[in-house]
Amino acid sequence: MSRRRNAIVYNAGFLATLPPVNRDSILPACIRLLRQRHESVLNALGERGRKLEDNLHSLRLAEAFLDKGELNRRHPDHLLQIAVIGPTQAGKSSLVNLLLGEERARVSPLAGYTIHPQGFPLNAENSQWSWLDEYFRDYRRYRPQELPEQRYDGFALDETVFSRHPLLPPAVIWDTPDFDSVSAANYHHAVLRTVALADVILLAVSKDKYADQSVWETMSLLEPLAQPTVICLNKLTPSSRAILLRSLPQKWQVARSDAPAPIAALPWVEEADGKLPRQEGQSLLEMLAQASLRVDRGRHERQALRLMTLHWSDWLEPIHRELAARTAWNEMVKEALEEALAIYRRDFLDHPHHYETFQKALAELLTLLEIPGLAVGMAAARKVLTWPVRQIARWGRNLRSRTDTLDQESVVLNRTQEHLFIRLGQALLEKGEEDPELSGWWRELGLGLREERKNGEARRTDALAGHVRAFRPEIGRTAEQMHDKLREHPAVLNGLRATRATTDAAALAIALHTGGIGVQDFIIAPAILSVTSLLAESALGHYLHKAEAELKQRQFQAVEKLFDQSLRPILQGLPDLLKPDDKFNIPPQMLEQAEAELENSR
Repeated sequence: MSRRRNAIVYNAGFLATLPPVNRDSILPACIRLLRQRHESVLNALGERGRKLEDNLHSLRLAEAFLDKGELNRRHPDHLLQIAVIGPTQAGKSSLVNLLLGEERARVSPLAGYTIHPQGFPLNAENSQWSWLDEYFRDYRRYRPQELPEQRYDGFALDETVFSRHPLLPPAVIWDTPDFDSVSAANYHHAVLRTVALADVILLAVSKDKYADQSVWETMSLLEPLAQPTVICLNKLTPSSRAILLRSLPQKWQVARSDAPAPIAALPWVEEADGKLPRQEGQSLLEMLAQASLRVDRGRHERQALRLMTLHWSDWLEPIHRELAARTAWNEMVKEALEEALAIYRRDFLDHPHHYETFQKALAELLTLLEIPGLAVGMAAARKVLTWPVRQIARWGRNLRSRTDTLDQESVVLNRTQEHLFIRLGQALLEKGEEDPELSGWWRELGLGLREERKNGEARRTDALAGHVRAFRPEIGRTAEQMHDKLREHPAVLNGLRATRATTDAAALAIALHTGGIGVQDFIIAPAILSVTSLLAESALGHYLHKAEAELKQRQFQAVEKLFDQSLRPILQGLPDLLKPDDKFNIPPQMLEQAEAELENSR
């Protein structure tokens, strides 16, 4: 006994010298969030999410084991913890009672009778149990006889101190639920939390259950924790003893890479009367005592890192898949917007019959070419003369649809945006077929896109109208720049003014400004043809083309800005509007920081 007490004191002192890595670590928060999101996704997906169950088990174990590390730091001298684990009907509760020497753990011939972890202090003098409440923070503590039958969020602690078996050190013996029954899913997380708390594992298996897959899957999961382990082969018959004692180490070596645990074989006894068989019981106690001497809480940090490193890629695989889908969606939006801009350039800016913006700039130039002193009177007269034509045009415009009354740029942009939504919708359908594991994600995103196409029409219309209004000053600026350039060439300027004064271009320009004549009528007017010809044939011909190209470029940039402000953020933000229940939604920055910390800790 004195040897064990000295070991506990030594390890506690060693723990006190360790740097408090987990206090500032992002890993516990990341593991907790991963566990929470896996639980939520599994609940939402039901049978479709069964592949995530293994991840959830290892995440629960990792989260609990990190909490055990914090417990080691805050309470380095807390009692040794021994967890008795195993499948149904392995005799776990009976084995706990044999170790205690009293019938304290409730037993039943029914499988799955124990559904809560239950702790029993052995050879203990410590009566302070607040640290247990800290560790089982999501569970309520009960007395064993008060445990609820229909709730799984509890654990029991029998505060009676049992004094038995001087070979064993002061400890808490934990009776645990099975991990293989039909109802095990309801309390498996409590089993894992109790296992993570344990310094020593006592695996109880019977001759009927020792080969069950669930047993060795659990032992494989626990391997990174390197907890000293003893196997109790329970309920043996003489005929099966030798065969099972040979088979068990082989099962261990298939499931794990470390040395097989020592095996204590207990025979089938109808009435044990709360007593261990003399020879076999002595052997079991000695094995547990030796296992307790191998406990080294100072290795906990390395074991936690080993567990996280082993499962990290599996934990993050569905998250990376979801992030990759979002990246793919952003790339789809980017390509669709680039295609939309290319259509806008082709069908408007570079179209010989649709591009009207530069003609509007020439109309502004015609106004600037009025001969000083005559402009006001001529404009008034021409306005009166063109009144009948403008009235007829206005009546015609009232009879046309709203789309027909839009300028050509607005018509093209409306068609372009519709094409963009159709293209993205088709791409989402194809993605859903190519990526069956995330087909629900793509399908839901497609529904969100359809809803945005319908409900966002008014917002897009307002943004388009705002773009048209905001660009009007650029048209006037181009006209003023051309006029300023003409002042540098008086001969050309005077020739243009003469042409301007002898034609009806002013009336058409005014009609254009007041909404009477369409642009297509305006650009074939003799005045504009005369002005354009004179400019093209003069020394300023190259400047005319330069001014038009610069105006196109500014207009293209304005439409780029329109798309970036009114379309790109809405489209790229659609994944944020999806139902969160079956999405992981883990911040990439947290994953990057956690991965960097894990890599630096290796």
